[in-house]
Amino acid sequence: MAHEPRWPDSHGEQTDILPVVAPDEPQRPAPRRGLRRAGWISGGVLALLVVAYLIDLLTSQGQVPRGVVVAGVDVGGLERPVAERELRGTLEPRLAQPLRVTAGEARATLTPAEAGLRLDWSGTLDQAGDQPLNPFTRLASFFGSRDVGVVSLAEDDKLDAALDDLRGRVDRDPVEGTVRFDGATPVAVEPRPGQKLDVPAARQALLTRWAEGRELSLPVVPAPVSTTTAGVRAALEDFARPAVSGPVRVKGEGADATLRPADIAAALTFVPADGGGLTPKPDTKKLTEVLAPQLESTEKEGRDASIEFSGGKPVVEPSADGSAVDWEKSFTPLVDTLKQTGDRELKAVYKKTPAKVTTEQANKLGVKEVVGEFSTRGFAADSGVNIRVVAEKVNGAIVKPGETFSLNGFTGPRGKPQGYVEAGVIENGAPAREVGGGISQFATTLYNASYFAGMKDAGHKEHSYYISRYPAAREATVFQNPNGSSVIDLKFTNDSDTGIAIQTVWTSSSITVKLWGTKRYTVESVPGPRTNQTPPPTKPGPAENCHASAGAEGFTTSDTRVLRDAATGREVSRHKRNVHYNPQPKITCGG
Repeated sequence: MAHEPRWPDSHGEQTDILPVVAPDEPQRPAPRRGLRRAGWISGGVLALLVVAYLIDLLTSQGQVPRGVVVAGVDVGGLERPVAERELRGTLEPRLAQPLRVTAGEARATLTPAEAGLRLDWSGTLDQAGDQPLNPFTRLASFFGSRDVGVVSLAEDDKLDAALDDLRGRVDRDPVEGTVRFDGATPVAVEPRPGQKLDVPAARQALLTRWAEGRELSLPVVPAPVSTTTAGVRAALEDFARPAVSGPVRVKGEGADATLRPADIAAALTFVPADGGGLTPKPDTKKLTEVLAPQLESTEKEGRDASIEFSGGKPVVEPSADGSAVDWEKSFTPLVDTLKQTGDRELKAVYKKTPAKVTTEQANKLGVKEVVGEFSTRGFAADSGVNIRVVAEKVNGAIVKPGETFSLNGFTGPRGKPQGYVEAGVIENGAPAREVGGGISQFATTLYNASYFAGMKDAGHKEHSYYISRYPAAREATVFQNPNGSSVIDLKFTNDSDTGIAIQTVWTSSSITVKLWGTKRYTVESVPGPRTNQTPPPTKPGPAENCHASAGAEGFTTSDTRVLRDAATGREVSRHKRNVHYNPQPKITCGG
């Protein structure tokens, strides 16, 4: 047997040298067969999963997706008809059962069916969706559930009525904290927030959640308050109690008045302040009603200078300034005073009210002679009463330079409370009666007096029908609403440099108006011809209290006023006024 050579090692010893044998080439394919085997196994598993997925997909067609729960009812994996039966069996009875609802602090019940609610069964199941194609979703459905709300249908009128009823029980206005008084004893009122039903959100909650079978919480909108309990308590202790701790004396000029604790309490309220507190707010009108009678003797009524006619001559009646309590200024320190205890006092502050027309002004008005005068006659007794009342009211009126006199404005309302009575008037061409009838005769008399005094016409209107006792195109009517507001007025402006005083002289058969001042003009009235005559129409009178009349023709005419300087006679102006009168109907009675 041949021996392989040996070589010495590093220590001189002989070492066997083993031959290197190369591995056999046929041993290399072993790992590939393992991978191929793993691939076949994986492919097989995948194929099985695909087959399982396809089987599950095919067998679940027409079923509600697994895991679906509707209003607490598990209908997942059921055929739709079966699922609908399950839902009907559980949910349909709930339509007739009272549903408890809460809204904030309120509790109530309602019956879904009576509120117009019903279930859309098909729509509810449609809402659950179709079978998912995603394999992972299908796999997850084996291990979880998914809540699906109901789809409800509603009769709007019934549901709106049910919501309105709920609002009546849920809505509560906020109550601000305040201090009220029980007699003269202050009492704290604690603040209480309010709430309002959120109707749109409540409607949605009812539509989607009524079938859950448990108490339903409906949303509310809070209505906060701005006061706090601490703020109310502070107002009670720091202000309300001291305010009514005793009387307050009000010192006037020559007399004193007293506010008792009960008077203060009746006039004291509180309003919310920043920071949750309260601000006291005295009702000065109520306090004035208590104090004014006590201090009435300390006030003096003012009086304008006036023109009185004595012995046919104008005499100046002196003016007097008035003095009255200025309540606003008097009450300025009231709040600070009410915070105190013990003896408390306010000083009444007075304001002077100077006369609008002083004695000096009246003496400088230049009222010294008659500058315009006119008289009319022929009125009935009842009309005469009204003419006398208005004449007494106007007598002595002063029209300062540049001022405009308004008959309606000066007299104010002319009704029964002012002493006027029913009297005859012309209404729609026929005789009638109303309170204040006859005033137009006074207006015509005053207009003509101002006409001949050379006053500037500031507005007047003639009668619709001509009245024969008045000069054509030189007369006036006036009219007020029942409440005294002006409809047709008589106005003239004093465009002179001196004043005008109006004097009225009434007798049982005539009325005369004189305007006193300083004469500027001589006045001429030039009447125009009558043209466009129109015959009166015939008109049947009323069935009762009919008064037949012959009527009167209508026509057009004019009047021209010529003003000449009183000193030189030179013509200053010429003004023509055209007037049309309607025909006055002929009234027939008895058919």
